[in-house]
Amino acid sequence: MFDGDQSMSLSLYDACVPAFLQGLTPLGGLIDKASEHCAERSIDEAVLCGSSLAPDMWPFAKQVMSACQHSAGAVAGAMSGENGPDGTPGPRTFDALSQQVAAALESLNALTPSQLEAVEGGDVTFSFGERKMIFAVPDYLLSFAMPNFYFHMSMTYAVLRNQGLAIGKRDFLGKPRMKV
Repeated sequence: MFDGDQSMSLSLYDACVPAFLQGLTPLGGLIDKASEHCAERSIDEAVLCGSSLAPDMWPFAKQVMSACQHSAGAVAGAMSGENGPDGTPGPRTFDALSQQVAAALESLNALTPSQLEAVEGGDVTFSFGERKMIFAVPDYLLSFAMPNFYFHMSMTYAVLRNQGLAIGKRDFLGKPRMKV
């Protein structure tokens, strides 16, 4: 139990990277389940990749891309000092989506705590169109990238549930980091 006299130091790496890995790992599993769902029902995977919850929302494939962008892409942006949205349309195949998730996982797994610590005092400019948002690296990762990551992760899950996939909370949460 925390008694108020103890302090805990949590690095930016520890606050972000394990959470991104925990989310992206089951995202690959969700893509596999989407592929199986389409194969079993003779549904063109491009149809599911293009499915969304509402006409003005991004489709499943773009939600997956955005989850990758707001995790591994955000860390890369923190390292370079610049980032912005990926304006390309989402892929239309599960293989292409799986490759994006695998690349994001590989990038995050290759990152060392000291690499992120080295840029912790820097800034990140997030640009989209003429608009520029300037953040301190910790604020960018914790108040912008991470909430966006969880939003897009949630939307990938919600789109698949909406399309009839038999998935549950365990398919979304991934492996918690338990003590025992």
